[in-house]
Amino acid sequence: MLGRGKTGSGKTLAFSIPLVTRLAAMQRRGRPTALVLAPTRELATQIAATLQPLASAHQLKVTTIFGGVPQNRQVSALRSGVDIVVACPGRLEDLMRQRVINLDSIQVTVVDEADHMADLGFLPGVTRILAATPAGGQRMMFSATLDNGVDKLVKRFLHNPVTHSIDEAHSPVPEMTHHVFHVTGVAAKKELVQQLASGTGRRILFMRTKHQARKLAKQLTESGVPSVDLHGNLSQNARDRNLAAFSTGEARVLVATDIAARGVHVDDVELVVHVDPPVEHKAYLHRSGRTARAGNSGDVVTVVLPEQRRDLNALMRKAGINVRPQEVVANSAPVTALVGEVAPFKAPPRRPNPPANATAANTSGGPRRRRASGNAGNGGAARGQHRNSAGRRRSVSR
Repeated sequence: MLGRGKTGSGKTLAFSIPLVTRLAAMQRRGRPTALVLAPTRELATQIAATLQPLASAHQLKVTTIFGGVPQNRQVSALRSGVDIVVACPGRLEDLMRQRVINLDSIQVTVVDEADHMADLGFLPGVTRILAATPAGGQRMMFSATLDNGVDKLVKRFLHNPVTHSIDEAHSPVPEMTHHVFHVTGVAAKKELVQQLASGTGRRILFMRTKHQARKLAKQLTESGVPSVDLHGNLSQNARDRNLAAFSTGEARVLVATDIAARGVHVDDVELVVHVDPPVEHKAYLHRSGRTARAGNSGDVVTVVLPEQRRDLNALMRKAGINVRPQEVVANSAPVTALVGEVAPFKAPPRRPNPPANATAANTSGGPRRRRASGNAGNGGAARGQHRNSAGRRRSVSR
């Protein structure tokens, strides 16, 4: 079966409910009988959170398998017996090679975000995994857009597939309002982004690179707008911690790369800002879909430099979005109306001072050790200090 529905329309429940219902009627085997494949750790975690209460009602066990964390806990869960595995392809294949898990008993396989899972980066692994499941099992593929290389998977693994679609391939979400803001240059863009981030509600700002996402989150936090970043250079613990801070409201702004464009759901995200416009229309639709979810309303802003205007026009046509661009500065009426009430300044957290003896002279004659500070888990360079031959401190990057 192929299932297509716009972002935020409930695709996860659309496969979770029948999956659990089918497994509940089957005899338990002590080995996984259902497999859900997802492209990111965050999406796998959210799918498992949706499945968990449904599965628990039928005494079914769910576990997640993904990289970025030690495998010991995942191995223990598998050996104790699970019914439903929600996995990212990389770590799943690792455990298959180690013979910790086999897929011989899988009766239902779901490929979520199927168009992304069928692109060149994921396709070989997804193909090997599906080939390891029994040919007679049920296979389902879900996405907001069923294109890319999905047809290759369909032809090989789905027999007489039925397509269920609740909308056209690129139909816009009616509760979502799109805005295109033209700016004159980089300085005007920076001021505009600061203003867009300053409201009281939750908002997600999308950047093209990990470095820029980290940099902007830091700049916003230091300017009194509590922000966290989300990108592939973060450890899994840091990703979980930052997403939790955004979900609870400790941070009002999430600055992310496209790793957050698919599947990440946080309630009441009122604004999505494409600080860097995406390179293709599907990324625009998936990024934008982090707001206006489950019937709620939301706004989407794309900030456009002069040299980006032509490419963005083509992208919006492919996305089926018809919106009139506006020339703005940070305090323009369309911007202030969109931002609404500006949140009060929140002082950034103070960094702890180094111990008093951290830079004391080394009187033992042995080599002087450098002290590193900073969060190595965020993928950025840790920064430390040491003294040069003249005794002056200087900053070093590691």
